[in-house]
Amino acid sequence: MKILLTSTSFQDTPGEHHDLINNLGYEIIKMRGPLTEEKLINIITDFDCLLCGDDEITYRVIEKGSKQGKLKIISKYGIGLDKIDLDAAKKFNIIITNCPGVNKTTVAEHVFALILSFVKNIVKEDNILKSGRWERLIGNDLSKKTLGVLGTGNIGKEVIKRALAFDMKVVAFDKFPDHNFANKYGFIYENSFENFLKNIDFLTIHVMLNEETRNLINEDSIKFIKKNCIIINTARSEIIDQKSVINALNKNLISGYLCDVFNTEPLRPNDPIINAKNVIITPHIGSRTYENVVRQGIYAIENLIKSINEYKEN
Repeated sequence: MKILLTSTSFQDTPGEHHDLINNLGYEIIKMRGPLTEEKLINIITDFDCLLCGDDEITYRVIEKGSKQGKLKIISKYGIGLDKIDLDAAKKFNIIITNCPGVNKTTVAEHVFALILSFVKNIVKEDNILKSGRWERLIGNDLSKKTLGVLGTGNIGKEVIKRALAFDMKVVAFDKFPDHNFANKYGFIYENSFENFLKNIDFLTIHVMLNEETRNLINEDSIKFIKKNCIIINTARSEIIDQKSVINALNKNLISGYLCDVFNTEPLRPNDPIINAKNVIITPHIGSRTYENVVRQGIYAIENLIKSINEYKEN
């Protein structure tokens, strides 16, 4: 078997996941993703399996890999499958796996790294001091503030636990609310999306990207958001209409936008978000820690091994 590995986190981080994949006994070809559809189209027929990140695995890629090549398995290093055409995979009998829950602790920590950096003026003060000035800005407490958690899956739940440790009030919205978890941790679910947005000081996004959630935060929904709210997005960039968020920042309708995900990655140098005011951006590193890369890499490889064995048995 010949396996294409595209995840840069996997490749760049030392750890036992490298030993595990190198000891499989298969040919491993490494390329630095995320790969575009056109790039994959040109090479896909060479591979039996993909161990991928956020590459553009479209209908055309899967069709060509299956019909003209030997593609059998796609093991996602991570959780989100929105970059993979799942209907095409089903049509051409391609096995798809992912790593649910693997990022939950790491991403939840990153959410609070962003929030604390913003409300305590960490980035601003660092820049001020390094410019030779002594200027002490006034920040804000998290205690007694209301955190709105959009989506209470694995990551959303971990964010809630940490928010409560900061003495924050939590309000959540989810199409499938977990009332047992809410009762255990003492927070409430709002019944409507509009009511959910009205009284929160922070909005953190933890839903999957699909047609229901695409551009969910837009010009219309921002009208319901409490003025001076801060939005945090560590999920998928397309859940937010970036133009609407930048306009809201310019009009002082919201106080800040803290973002780890972008429509185009790597981020283009001329992307409007770079020069938008009251923004902190990080280059999709919410899950990129030594501990989690190893954990995630092993999970993805184990999924791959299991899928190869299933394929051989059939």
